[in-house]
Amino acid sequence: MLQPRLLLRQSQKTSCQYLSIRNALPRYYATAVEPVKPEPTAQVQATAGFAPPPTVESNSTFQMRTYKPRTPGVRHLKRPINDHLWKGRPFLALTWAKKGHGKGGRNNSGRVTIRHRGGGHKRRLRTVDFQRMTPGKHTVERIEHDPGRTAHIALLNEEATGRKSYIVAAEGMRAGDVVQSYRAGIPKDLLESMGGFVDPGVLAAKTAWRGNCLPLHMIPIGTYIYNVGSTKGKGAVFCRSAGTYAVVVSKDDATTSGGNKYVNVRLQSGEVRKVSRDACATIGVASNPHYQHTQLGKAGRKRWLNIRPTVRGLAMNAADHPHGGGRGKSKGNVNPVSPWGMPAKGGYKTRKVRKPNKWVVTARERNHGKRRVK
Repeated sequence: MLQPRLLLRQSQKTSCQYLSIRNALPRYYATAVEPVKPEPTAQVQATAGFAPPPTVESNSTFQMRTYKPRTPGVRHLKRPINDHLWKGRPFLALTWAKKGHGKGGRNNSGRVTIRHRGGGHKRRLRTVDFQRMTPGKHTVERIEHDPGRTAHIALLNEEATGRKSYIVAAEGMRAGDVVQSYRAGIPKDLLESMGGFVDPGVLAAKTAWRGNCLPLHMIPIGTYIYNVGSTKGKGAVFCRSAGTYAVVVSKDDATTSGGNKYVNVRLQSGEVRKVSRDACATIGVASNPHYQHTQLGKAGRKRWLNIRPTVRGLAMNAADHPHGGGRGKSKGNVNPVSPWGMPAKGGYKTRKVRKPNKWVVTARERNHGKRRVK
């Protein structure tokens, strides 16, 4: 049986004076290393509860689970530590078997539209509620792993009816937490507690908690959100994968009368997007933020994830790829293209200059295969 060990991973921006000290320390494979908890500064302590989280210093640490290299497949295996996840089976009433639904990368006519897909372990897809229109208090029963997404999901139990539902869990959400959705409006008891009229500050203090779903016009500026919707009455479409979030930048509440009002949201790519003020958003950051540091350790785990090998065109024959053939490593002095002749560095430009996306306020930086300018 594999014996896990805890590896203390440091960021790459570690000064040289600490490198010699770290290399001189002995390595104890079965000893857990306590994470470093930087003390909050006075400026961070004085900030409001809805301000962005404090900036983590460059020497911050986090833990990844590694294993003693008893086999070659576990030597480089690294996984995030998620000991709080549910160990049993999912709530079967909210799942359905994924049998033949595009597992081989094929469309409804049987043609391969996505290469390098096939095989993989048997899965059951979870029905996740991205709309969250049901008001009232919901208790988090447990946090589960979802094989169909990178973020974790939370099983909710509605206190009034006992109905179960799955949502994308926020980072830090645990079993026993109580979350609520305010998409249907402000509850009557909450309105009475504010004196019969809406006070934005008091409303934010009572509603903008981690895991709560609110319309964007009720969320304070500068709040970290995920599961962001785009239009009124529909579900979330942005920031749904592990560790993703958006920031509320500004609101158009004080515009002239008439027309729709929007909220500007900045995504992690740097794009500032305009969404409806009645669209949904969940307070917090999507769970499992250390997923990006996962190392599978061997090629077989890729096959378990329904991913087949990718062969370079340079290694093929001339009949199979435009880069194939020739003596040695040569692609025939042609620009990099796909197997069907499409340019590989961004393809053909199809965006119309005179018809930009009206929902994008500030476009993200596009390099089209060039080295990113820092």
